[in-house]
Amino acid sequence: MKKYNIPSETRIGHIHLKVSDLDRSLDFYHGLLGFEIIQKLGDQAAFISAGGYHHHIGLNTWQSKGAEKGPDYAPGLFHTAIVYPTRKSLAEIFQRLREANYQFTGAADHGVSEALYLDDPDGNGVELYWDRPKEEWPRNDHDEIEMYTRPLDLQLLLDELL
Repeated sequence: MKKYNIPSETRIGHIHLKVSDLDRSLDFYHGLLGFEIIQKLGDQAAFISAGGYHHHIGLNTWQSKGAEKGPDYAPGLFHTAIVYPTRKSLAEIFQRLREANYQFTGAADHGVSEALYLDDPDGNGVELYWDRPKEEWPRNDHDEIEMYTRPLDLQLLLDELL
C-alpha cells in the first residue's frame, strides 16, 4: 500500500452524535460540561461549541429519537475526546462533575496527557483531557513518543484549584 501524508495542520473539526433525547443530551453537554448552544432545530437537533465556533458537537434525533443504547461490543464510536486548555481547567470540570455526582468510568495519566472518562446520557464514551506541553511528552531511545496508561492522581489534580 502506498503511504500518503496528511498535512500537519489537519485537525478534527467536529463530531455529530445521534442521541435518543435532545434535551437530556443538552442537559449534559450544555448544562453540565458548559458548551454554548449555537443553534437549535426544535426538538430534533442542536449545534454546540466552545468559544463561539460554529459547532464542535452536533446532536440529533433524526434516526434515534427514543432509541435504546446499542450493545457495547458493536462497532462504532469508542469515545469523543474533548481537550481542555490547561490542567486547571480539567480540574475545574472534574470538580463540577464530582459535585453533580456524575459517574466517572475512569481516569488516567497517559504521559502526553491526563484524562477523565465518563459516558454521556446515551452511553457514548467521553474523554475530558488536557495535553502536557510537547517538550514534556515521554520519548524512548529512538525519540518516538511513548504513551502509557497509569492511574491519575485525582487529589493532585484537584490541588490545581488551591
